[in-house]
Amino acid sequence: QVQLVESGGGLVQPGGSLSVSCAASGSISSINVMGWYRQAPGKQRELVAAVGSAGTTTYADSVKGRFTISRDNTKNTVYLQMNSLKPEDTAMYYCGAFLPGANYWGKGTKVTVSS
Repeated sequence: QVQLVESGGGLVQPGGSLSVSCAASGSISSINVMGWYRQAPGKQRELVAAVGSAGTTTYADSVKGRFTISRDNTKNTVYLQMNSLKPEDTAMYYCGAFLPGANYWGKGTKVTVSS
């Protein structure tokens, strides 16, 4: 079992920055990949960014160059730094942990980009 707790969401103006974090606890040694997904109202959940245990990262095309995912294995925490935010980035952001045979999700943190 893995427990994930997100924090750091909020309201930010277009062009602004925001950082969200996800703290993992439980069977963390089995986690291969951790990632951030988002779901806007009326849309499907989509990958934002993911990072493997060795540090390999992947990003959605829509956030490349603006968002940075990082992972601190000593703190069992994954971060998402979001810069140059756009209104279309508004969504619930969910942290995911992917293990062999199991996926775990946090409850999400809301990010709203609006003037």
